[in-house]
Amino acid sequence: MKIIFFDTETSGLNCQKCQIIELAMITVVDGEIVDQYDKFIRYDKNLPKKIVKLTGITDELLDEKGLSEERVANDLKEKMLGCDWMVAHNAQFDLSFVYALLEKYFPNEVDDIVKNVSWLDTLSVLKDRKNYPHKLIDAVKYYKSKDDDFRRAIVNINFHRAGDDTKALYYLTKVMKKERDDLFEYKNIFGYNPKWGVSGKKFKFIKYKKQFYHNRGKLPHEEILPKK
Repeated sequence: MKIIFFDTETSGLNCQKCQIIELAMITVVDGEIVDQYDKFIRYDKNLPKKIVKLTGITDELLDEKGLSEERVANDLKEKMLGCDWMVAHNAQFDLSFVYALLEKYFPNEVDDIVKNVSWLDTLSVLKDRKNYPHKLIDAVKYYKSKDDDFRRAIVNINFHRAGDDTKALYYLTKVMKKERDDLFEYKNIFGYNPKWGVSGKKFKFIKYKKQFYHNRGKLPHEEILPKK
């Protein structure tokens, strides 16, 4: 089984107007890490100050170390072909940007590329297990206090950088699987807050289900996410 854990840093929130500026992927085959990918992408505009402050990524850094967008799109396509699972925290956001990137360079192939992979959103899983807040950094803090192996694995994580966020995501998924082995039940299921609706592009192969706010994680015998 081939699984890709991935994260993006972007120039903004709108996948149609903004672009990925850093893409990181950890590829796992049959339980073993076989590849770690972390690349910057050149950006032909000035980054918003709030993005620079949040990520530490600067225009100078992208000019110096960034690859062409087309090169990264090709790398992404190559890695996704033959992939069984793509895993992200808040996968709706990352999938929307990945789709926009692939659509730009492979418009006739993009739909098949993304729908032939199973998608896991660890944010949706986390919302069924613990109370608010649910950001990746909150999940790390939560499980650090519960699992010694996890705490040792995520030492020196620098959040809001795709490489470190992907490392944290990889170990988070492992500790969540260890906690309760039901991740496969979340295949292609993205929860969303009904107050805000689904952000970004809606994908036909994804089931969007309402996740209402609650102050506790769901118990093992309870339904995961509401029924349709």
